[in-house]
Amino acid sequence: MKEYLVEIISKSLQQFELEEVPEIKIEEPNQPEHGDASANIAMMLAKLLRNNPRAIAQQIVDGLKFDEKKVSAVEIAGPGFINFRFAEEYLFDSLSQILNSGEAYGQTDSNKGKRVLIEFVSANPTGPLTVGHGRNAVLGDTVARLLEWTGAEVEREYYFNDAGRQMRVLGESVRARYLELLGKEAEFPEGGYEGEYIRDIAQALVDEKGEDLVEAEDEKPFKEKAEEEIFADISGTLERMKIKMDSFFNEHSLYEEGKIEETIEKLRKKDLVYDKDGAVWFKTTEFGKEKDTVLVKSTGEPTYRLPDIAYHANKLDRGFDLCIDVFGADHIATYPDVLNGIKSLGYDPEKVDVVVYQFVTLVKDGKPFKMSTRKANFVTLDDLMDEVGADVTRFFFLMRSPNTHLEFDIAQAKEAGEKNPVFYLQYAHARISSILRKVTEEYNFSGSADLSVLDHESEIKLIKTMLKFPETVLSAARSREPHHVVNFLNELASAFTSFYHDCRILGEDEKLAQARMELAKATAQVLRNGLGILGITAPEQM
Repeated sequence: MKEYLVEIISKSLQQFELEEVPEIKIEEPNQPEHGDASANIAMMLAKLLRNNPRAIAQQIVDGLKFDEKKVSAVEIAGPGFINFRFAEEYLFDSLSQILNSGEAYGQTDSNKGKRVLIEFVSANPTGPLTVGHGRNAVLGDTVARLLEWTGAEVEREYYFNDAGRQMRVLGESVRARYLELLGKEAEFPEGGYEGEYIRDIAQALVDEKGEDLVEAEDEKPFKEKAEEEIFADISGTLERMKIKMDSFFNEHSLYEEGKIEETIEKLRKKDLVYDKDGAVWFKTTEFGKEKDTVLVKSTGEPTYRLPDIAYHANKLDRGFDLCIDVFGADHIATYPDVLNGIKSLGYDPEKVDVVVYQFVTLVKDGKPFKMSTRKANFVTLDDLMDEVGADVTRFFFLMRSPNTHLEFDIAQAKEAGEKNPVFYLQYAHARISSILRKVTEEYNFSGSADLSVLDHESEIKLIKTMLKFPETVLSAARSREPHHVVNFLNELASAFTSFYHDCRILGEDEKLAQARMELAKATAQVLRNGLGILGITAPEQM
């Protein structure tokens, strides 16, 4: 409907012979009595046309040519808002469309033909995924789902590095525990990994190899075993959260293929890289920063910006139309260097989008909450899912804007009632499923339903609420903010509750009962579709 309203307004605006027309925005009025949709275009044109906005609005309305089967009335309100009321025939046709579309309702083709790479999680294989990785993982996967619903071809990628000091220390940590388990003398490395998972990996090596590795020349076999075991653990955790990666990219391959040196040389030729104090510097002052930035330390170790620039060049070389990175708030000050780097290499930085999220705090009764864990001084995602379940974990990570700090309330998450927001939505779907089963048992409907008998205020409101779903999905995909879908589902569940309270199905005459059953069936479908985008189950009974 928004597209239709924009179209008819655009045609009416032709009377003004404008060289450039401002964007026509269609919004839902704050007060339902003002109509179903509203446009403020008249006020936006007031200065340009040097006229009173109400007078401009009247001219626009006078020039409107609309289908009365879609729009029943157009009114001017306040300083010049143009308000539209939807025709009942449009509402009933749309309800039929929801029922006919089924699982596809809410899908659009706005991003059809676009190839998108979303890189998220990207934790090095040095330990299990923690709660700190959880919001990243769920946000990245849900943004991918949203883009798929808008027609994009999406690839989920996990970027990691199995080389460098971290991995060397990991291997040395496993070797120390391996030797200890065999009763041998061992020195634990400084800054080593002390979690119980290290001992588990060492025990697996003892079981497989016995004492064969006691005289190993270096930490390599221990590091390889650790990487294998930890990646298996990470993959299991992601699978438990309904996340499946399409590709894994090893940072180390950039070094092996000479891409790191190639990146430095390209930037050097553009006079954006220089040597100083034994280090290699990037002239970030050329892009407005107060200081230049180190790309390679005097020790010869690159800072993460350098491989990240090379990695993003690789992404774009693979032909993706859009590359999305999901980063924690600690990257806010640093990712612009990467964007400036790829721009300097001749790539379009507009093809890279960065989704930044704030961090998560576990709380209970308003206080920081620490769950006991056997895997060191952190809470793993598996620990959290063991505590509250996978559905609740996903939902709580998504129910706030990524830009806001998230307090994950354990007590609320464990609540098996309406205080738990995901339980509220799942219960709404289960209740509808129960109603539909009872209606099927009581009635023997024949022929198609006459939806025009739906004239109660709660019925009409429920239909109008469902019609917001496609636009909600599209908006959430564009903004990379899945919480808009959460907010919509809460509104839908609330509208259904009002309908269920005001309008009986069982006990009504067959014609009305059938129409209301179809309305309930459509509501269940939209709830399922929305929960599916969030990666959450829609149970038929609870």
